[in-house]
Amino acid sequence: MNPRPSVLSPDGDRPTPRSLRQQYESGATVEELMAVSGLSYGTLLNRLKGAGTVMRTSWQTRRMRADPEARRRLAAHLRTLYEEHGATLNELASAAGETRSVARGLLVEAGGTVRTTQQTLQIRFAARTAERRKLAQSLRTKYEAGATVPELAQECRYSVGTVYRLLHQAGTRMRPQHRHGPGGRGKKR
Repeated sequence: MNPRPSVLSPDGDRPTPRSLRQQYESGATVEELMAVSGLSYGTLLNRLKGAGTVMRTSWQTRRMRADPEARRRLAAHLRTLYEEHGATLNELASAAGETRSVARGLLVEAGGTVRTTQQTLQIRFAARTAERRKLAQSLRTKYEAGATVPELAQECRYSVGTVYRLLHQAGTRMRPQHRHGPGGRGKKR
């Protein structure tokens, strides 16, 4: 195994919790970090936990080290999900069976750039808008073929008001409303 870079702070005397966390999330074991940093087991664990590190089990470390190619494939897969499908970091963590921070690390390893929450919301909004336009066009086609608004609402499980709004957004020319009363006329005022 290649020697690990130093985890000491820039002034060279104490390891920083952040550098310890980065090394640990890169695959270093607690024992390796103890040897490099000179810290005791308990102190090292306290610093890692203080930096917000999610600890691995020994089998997770072995699995991570066993097949570096599998790790690269997983990282590439997560990047595809993130960039092409708009997945969030939580969704990536779920897909990888890892924590959010590990999923983030894998994404960065694969060359991905982490989005802000606002950017993720914009991507999701754009996707929902496209789906809604498609639905509006579908409703328009059915309406122009003779379906009524209540029938469309029941079919797509939206309210009548939502169906009217979608039809309006699709530029549908509405049929005249049915007039109730004798002879199809309303009361004269």
